[in-house]
Amino acid sequence: MNIDKLKGQIPDTIFDQLPNVIEKFQINTILRLSHFISQCAHESGNFKTLSENLNYSAEGLKKIFPKYFLGNLSDLYARKPEKIANHVYAGRGGNGDEKSGDGWKYRGRGAIQITLRDNYKQLSNDFKVDFLANPDLVVSNYALASAAWFFNKNNLFIICDQGSDRITVEKLTKKINGALNGIEDRWENFQKFYNLLK
Repeated sequence: MNIDKLKGQIPDTIFDQLPNVIEKFQINTILRLSHFISQCAHESGNFKTLSENLNYSAEGLKKIFPKYFLGNLSDLYARKPEKIANHVYAGRGGNGDEKSGDGWKYRGRGAIQITLRDNYKQLSNDFKVDFLANPDLVVSNYALASAAWFFNKNNLFIICDQGSDRITVEKLTKKINGALNGIEDRWENFQKFYNLLK
């Protein structure tokens, strides 16, 4: 597998992390690497957004997080990213209540957007790095490694091994996203990377 074919297709900062991540997580086939990189590219806006922004308008909140913003509640949170994160992620995955600030502290980071205190805690244990105290390290040093960790933790590489068809991309997308959001972009990404690496 010649990963040099990915040079210029993904940012150098991400490319430079690939050899270690490939070895540590056995991303050792073209199928695994193509699925992995294509999903990461979508989740991070082609590796440009490695930290969740959450700067949504009132309408955006109703569309993205409908169950959290009923009635006119979205008007009170619009364009207040920290407040939005603390509301949406409160009381989930080890996070405290809205006032704890955990929602913002443990918002999505890395190429696959690791979210919630419990995931940061498990990531800390597995990497022997204190991400609970220093969550921004996920962005600066572990953007790709945290994504590979997520894939490994959720047995997603087993799905990657199932094929190069759209059904496999859809299965992965549902596991990562919970739905088929962005499926066209994910499918196009996969085809591009797969054809490049073949």
